[in-house]
Amino acid sequence: MKDESGRFGLGSFKALGGAYGVLGATGGGDGKAAAVTVTCASDGNHGRSVAWGARLFGARAVIYLPSHVTEVRARLIRSFGARVARVEGEYDDAVRQAARDAREHGWTVISDTSYPGYMEIPRTVMAGYTIMVEEALGALDAPPTHVFAQGGVGGLAAAVIGHLWERLGAARPTAVVVEPAAADGLYRSARAGGPRAARGDLHTIMAGLSCREVSPLAWEILGRGGHAFMTVADGGIEPLMRTAARGGLGEAFEGGESGVAGLLGLTDAADDSELREAIGLGPRSRVLAFNTEGATDPELYERIVGPASGAAEGRGGGPDPGIIADTPSAETATDGGP
Repeated sequence: MKDESGRFGLGSFKALGGAYGVLGATGGGDGKAAAVTVTCASDGNHGRSVAWGARLFGARAVIYLPSHVTEVRARLIRSFGARVARVEGEYDDAVRQAARDAREHGWTVISDTSYPGYMEIPRTVMAGYTIMVEEALGALDAPPTHVFAQGGVGGLAAAVIGHLWERLGAARPTAVVVEPAAADGLYRSARAGGPRAARGDLHTIMAGLSCREVSPLAWEILGRGGHAFMTVADGGIEPLMRTAARGGLGEAFEGGESGVAGLLGLTDAADDSELREAIGLGPRSRVLAFNTEGATDPELYERIVGPASGAAEGRGGGPDPGIIADTPSAETATDGGP
């Protein structure tokens, strides 16, 4: 498992994409950044990354948050000097509001979700995510046979699948995309053979994956490169977070609500003989998954698990790629699976 809970002290993989997008928009703080305002919609982690990047490179930031995002996440975004704008409605409503206001005020949208007329910056943001994939490949003794990646708008999964495809070609792993049952846009898109919106109510503990619309840019990769798409129920998240924190999967780690979603997909697949057969998951499989966030909502994490270890509160992420290896306990837990 690739652990992103300590990335740059921001607590999630999003730090690789949002800040990288701000770097491109500002020229890296070359003296012109002070005249630049960057903006985005966010469920929390991406907005935090953009706000951090804006402070790092000397720009201003306005982050749009839908109504379900907790005040704790908003406060963490403001801590980097960004202005937070609340939007009544869902994540996609915040995306549209950010785009409208950016056009009116001459701001630059930094997003990993794309829409007609807005493709290049999301491509850059997604390219930033490939850093963690390359780190994982460099730390593994052999390429994975399977990869489980979280869904959302599709940016993360497309970056993971696209990079593995580019690096490994025909030897790339079977790619499984995992998303909440209440936010199943990618699953429905796969069933339909083209981008479709989620039909659920988006009410999920996996807040970072609570998206209705699919990114067209991401779907260009996922529609051809995703081997399987699955949904998981909210009920499995809290027990898995506690198990991870207490070392029940091997080495203990801080997995957030969206962070362990891919692992939950693996657990569900490993426990179901039909799913195992469908994706070729067996005793010799080598599975790569991503813990995409730590305790990025510390209050919620503490209610579920107990006090966080500190990744989301500023523990710096160094060059360690954050690989948590398989262990005898994890192998036994999925007897007959990976």
